[in-house]
Amino acid sequence: MSSKLKKVDIDNEQNKNVMITCAVTGAGENAHKSDLVPVAPIDIAQSALDAASAGAAIVHIHVRDPQTKEGSRDVDLYVEVVQRIREKNEDVVLNLTGGLGADLVFGSESDPLDFGPGTDFVGPGERIPHIEKIRPDIASLDIGSLNFGDVLDATTPSFSRTIATRYQDAGVKAEIEAFDLGHIELAKDLHSEGLFGESPMFQFCLGIKYGAPALAEVIRVMRDLLPENSVWTAFGIGPMQFPTVELAVLNGGHARVG
Repeated sequence: MSSKLKKVDIDNEQNKNVMITCAVTGAGENAHKSDLVPVAPIDIAQSALDAASAGAAIVHIHVRDPQTKEGSRDVDLYVEVVQRIREKNEDVVLNLTGGLGADLVFGSESDPLDFGPGTDFVGPGERIPHIEKIRPDIASLDIGSLNFGDVLDATTPSFSRTIATRYQDAGVKAEIEAFDLGHIELAKDLHSEGLFGESPMFQFCLGIKYGAPALAEVIRVMRDLLPENSVWTAFGIGPMQFPTVELAVLNGGHARVG
């Protein structure tokens, strides 16, 4: 009896119309770990086109400095990638990152404000000029802060509010990046101010050390905390990528890979 009830519950929650997002490159050090990570705009665009041909409804785009392979906020690189994609595909949904410019690497304990290598921290307006110029369908929105090892990814509530307001003014749908439960609570406050429209869009970013773990229980709690009419997607990092796809779909969400 219990196994039958469990199957019914899964069937009732399972999403039968899944949108797949493919993140074709990211902002981390992965380009130095594998030659398969696209770096040049032409290669990033081609990876996005290949993902769309394979069934991805959405492509999530970061760009990289072609010389250093590091994540970049260069507006011209984003423009080139988007133009190359749109020359061949008008239908795939474009989701550009708005998350760069939030990294703080503190100095020694005696002089923490002597920021170390890897620091890339700017105000909210400087993080999103490519979003306001290109006006993609979707742009990611960091909604709070998190420790990535000893790097603090820092976005204050006021920064998030400013970015959300400017996305709204540009006609861009915000994808709210929730790395932990508190990020959902902050997003709910901004949603109550009318910043995310009638159907807020959330991305559960799972498995990052010191963030929400990629577990079924966590996905269900995060899902159940969302505002009414929310759309949500989830990804897990490393070996939890594909298990998270399954967990997201079985619990009524969409999936991100890449």
